[in-house]
Amino acid sequence: MSSPLNETVAAVTSRIVRRSLPARARYLDSIERMAETRPARAHLACGNQAHAYAASGSSKLRLAEGAAPNLGIVTAYNDMLSAHQPYEDYPQLIREAASGFGATAQVAGGVPAMCDGVTQGQPGMELSLFSRDVIALAAAVALSHNTYDAVAYLGVCDKIVPGLVIAAAKFGHLPGIFLPAGPMTSGMTNDEKARKRQDFAAGKIGRDELMKAEMAAYHGPGTCTFYGTANSNQMLMEFMGLHLPGTSFVNPGTPLRRELTAVGVRRVLSLTALGNRYRPIGRLLSERAFVNGMVGLMATGGSTNLVIHMTAMARAAGICIELEDFSDLSGVVPLLARVYPNGLADVNQFHAAGGLGFVFAELLSEGLLHEDVETVHGRGLAKYATEPRLVDGAVHWEASARDSLNESIVRAADRPFAANGGIRLLEGNLGRALIKVSAVKPEHGKIEAPARVFSDQNAVKEAFAAGEFRSDCVVVVRFQGPKFNGMPELHSLTPLLSSLLDRGIKVALVTDGRMSGASGKVPAAIHVSPEAAESGLLAKLADGDILRLDCDAGTIDVTSPGAALRADAKPPLPAHDLPWRDLFENFRSNVGSASSGASAIA
Repeated sequence: MSSPLNETVAAVTSRIVRRSLPARARYLDSIERMAETRPARAHLACGNQAHAYAASGSSKLRLAEGAAPNLGIVTAYNDMLSAHQPYEDYPQLIREAASGFGATAQVAGGVPAMCDGVTQGQPGMELSLFSRDVIALAAAVALSHNTYDAVAYLGVCDKIVPGLVIAAAKFGHLPGIFLPAGPMTSGMTNDEKARKRQDFAAGKIGRDELMKAEMAAYHGPGTCTFYGTANSNQMLMEFMGLHLPGTSFVNPGTPLRRELTAVGVRRVLSLTALGNRYRPIGRLLSERAFVNGMVGLMATGGSTNLVIHMTAMARAAGICIELEDFSDLSGVVPLLARVYPNGLADVNQFHAAGGLGFVFAELLSEGLLHEDVETVHGRGLAKYATEPRLVDGAVHWEASARDSLNESIVRAADRPFAANGGIRLLEGNLGRALIKVSAVKPEHGKIEAPARVFSDQNAVKEAFAAGEFRSDCVVVVRFQGPKFNGMPELHSLTPLLSSLLDRGIKVALVTDGRMSGASGKVPAAIHVSPEAAESGLLAKLADGDILRLDCDAGTIDVTSPGAALRADAKPPLPAHDLPWRDLFENFRSNVGSASSGASAIA
């Protein structure tokens, strides 16, 4: 099925391996030393063990004997977040599956899971990116009890999966598997929802009608159906071999979803050091696995947030990824999928049209993936060019469709939607930035226009409401980087700026903040580094400065003379001066740049 490895994919991988040699060697040595103490329960005092097993009922004896594996469950369940609500019943299902395998399972701990859909434009968005590090820390606390032989990670959404992966890497001597929950069934189409949002922003409809549309779009348990960061995470876990094949987009509450969870439990329990197939997750988190994840991101037009997250995840495993790696891979990986906001289809329609199994097969046939990798499903990525079926109550994997079932959603590599991936690096005198171009029309990919400079997204909304945007412009929203206010997403600006495009006004966004994985047709140069709070040129811009953004050339520049000679603008007061903000001062003080993963703990 697979062809010889693409030269650029091979070169990028080799570059990452060379760059990572010292850190990766230290990492692998550390997990090898940690593995020497397995099984951990044998090294615990009787009192330690009695505390750990006191509430385990009939499992106490098996736990005390230590001969059978014990599975730790790290869960991001809450019933406010639709994507994680299905996890409510998973612990009992997992315990039952483990018992059938002759093993035990315990909920090791819970981690927070916030919803960016709830916090968009709200004070809580300042905590969004930092929640990833909190999740990693919370998962580490859960696993610190050292009584587990393997781990099942339950998480789906934006920062939750990356935070769990960071923790999984730090406990890399333990086998681990990520068990997805699946997307909600399709409701109101995503493009109709977007039109309603634009109509509301333009004053064409009232709040009552907007609320009806939003409730029709987000209507039940499961992940939101657009291809934002949450569903990009699910793709990533499959491409990195941490999901079972074809499990990402199976809906919650179905018999297949339930049985896939049980199969996943049995699979990870078969990989512990108590057996002869020991496969620690730190080994699975290899340079080739991360390259495969980057290729999947480009081929499917996934979220720009994953550039930050993958960089931080890789560092946790001793692997050094740079922005150039993403950019170079984007240059050779074709765009094979059109899923909203890059098209009209939702993830359920994408899954029905062939989904990830089809994409795997196409990329392998073009030599764009490393096939020779270790996964939770065994050795070899060809196993992921399949889809699961439920036959007489048991899961069987069948070869995925070799022809697209809907070419408006997913296409073969010889006739892609675009010859290149959806995420590009921009460089110029303004610094370095990323842009997601998979949903940007070619005629909107280049703009040279005066800047309108803001230090708060609410000020942009006020200017829009006042009718101030009447001609071509580049909207600059600065002091949104990780050091200043936690790098919030600015997705609430998308409907406003999209409506300007619809009026024939050329517009782009430039910011040191983030956009949601749902960023769409407005060209948005995001993650600008150095950020304004670090005296980047962004801090010196003024209204009327001419900015030039060129997606094809990969450049972003200030062409007005004298801009670099100005003093930095005075940072604004925090938009949200609330008592809980102080709790995250250490994060803001210690966070790294966006290009290094924007982490305060790595």
